[in-house]
Amino acid sequence: MITLKMADWGPPPRQIYSVFICLISSGILAVHANVNPSEIEKHLELGKEMMARGQLQDALTHFHAALEGDPTNYLTLYRRATVYLAQGRARAALEDLNRVLEIQPEFIQARTQKGNILMKLGRLDEAHIELEKVLKKEPANTEANKNYLAIETLKKSYMQARMFFSDKDHHHAIDVLTQIIEICPWDISLREMRSECYLAIGESSKAISDLKAATKLMSDNTGAFMKLSKLYYALGEPEESLNQIRECLKLDPEHKECFPHYKKVKKVAKLVQDLQANANDNNYQGCVASAKKVLKVDPNVPELLFLAEDKLCHCYLHLGEHSESLEFCSLALARHAEPRILCDRAEDYIALDMLDEAQHDYSKALEIEESFARAKEGLQKVQKLQKQAKKRDYYKILGVKKNANKREIIKAYRKQAQQWHPDNFQNDEESRKKAEKKFIDIAAAKEVLTDPEKRQKYDNGEDPLDPESQQGQGFNPFQQGGFHNFHGGQFRFHFN
Repeated sequence: MITLKMADWGPPPRQIYSVFICLISSGILAVHANVNPSEIEKHLELGKEMMARGQLQDALTHFHAALEGDPTNYLTLYRRATVYLAQGRARAALEDLNRVLEIQPEFIQARTQKGNILMKLGRLDEAHIELEKVLKKEPANTEANKNYLAIETLKKSYMQARMFFSDKDHHHAIDVLTQIIEICPWDISLREMRSECYLAIGESSKAISDLKAATKLMSDNTGAFMKLSKLYYALGEPEESLNQIRECLKLDPEHKECFPHYKKVKKVAKLVQDLQANANDNNYQGCVASAKKVLKVDPNVPELLFLAEDKLCHCYLHLGEHSESLEFCSLALARHAEPRILCDRAEDYIALDMLDEAQHDYSKALEIEESFARAKEGLQKVQKLQKQAKKRDYYKILGVKKNANKREIIKAYRKQAQQWHPDNFQNDEESRKKAEKKFIDIAAAKEVLTDPEKRQKYDNGEDPLDPESQQGQGFNPFQQGGFHNFHGGQFRFHFN
């Protein structure tokens, strides 16, 4: 290449102007306007200084500037290639090394480096050729000999990995691919193949890791971004799926696969975002409405169904709609047996007087997570309730549900008290005694269930009127509101 400064020329004669243009366009002649050699040298020195400090981006800036002034300086190109390699930009480094070897074919260090990069990229045939050229010049080159001998083994491993992959022997394929990737870490095809193997055996997080590496190894890898987006979507993470598909569209706004997928994921992500917001704000009615929308949006994605079922389980529980909650808890648990969902279902079982089932769920939650405090507390509560069930059940005595409000409890109490008032059984001594006992139980039930503090204790498995309880103080119906005095075998009863 001929290099001339514009200052070396006077006004070019018309007859040679066209020749001058042809030389420039063909690359034979390089023209540098107002090049200052001292400036080039200054950039080179600064670039080397920044490189030594590990300030790679600054070093790169100075090497760029030096090469703008003198693009034929193969040592500067080599240094820039070294910086690119340190940044993990193998392809940019390879491009510079190719230019170095065009200018200085005998630069063995550059050719060795090129062979190493080609091998790490998995371009084994090309690496073989470059390393062979090195060994012809330097037969004792240790690094070149080592890599040259490794290439044949790598080729066999490549064939073995593809065979395992083709036979769907994913575990063995992963083992071989992992060994190859240690030596050829920049081969995108290996990462993508191993990612598919990980997916096949249910190792989604490892599949994602390989695909992310593939997007970094090749910045315009729309295919990897598309795969990542679909994978996150299948995992029930539409927000992250949306992030990945946007990366694809940045590279190609009209991508035939990415664009329609983007529209679908954007809609689902918004629904899931609304669901999470309602759940976080304890807006249980809104949570149920949002979860039902998610449930319908894509029935072919199990993780999205799980997300909706999980939230319906939890939000229906807090709304006191235990049958509905129980149904969705069971559906969610069929997909993933998570301790918190087991505890939600256990609370439904308690509300529905299914104490054995509640005990089973709390115990199973503790098998999964031994230190789960909610399950420990729940199990203790169930054991108290089981003990309590052998005694008086105030809800059953009044014939009300466990979520009955105070008004409903008083109404039921009045009805039961009228029915079982002892005055109604004066002609039958045995029936009167039975009515007295029943009447006392009715009054006790009203006493406990209309007092928020006592009711809370009772619901937690402790009868506040049980003399055997540590805090129980017993219950004397003759001193309670409702009926007061007993005169001549007759109760005088007041409805409060």
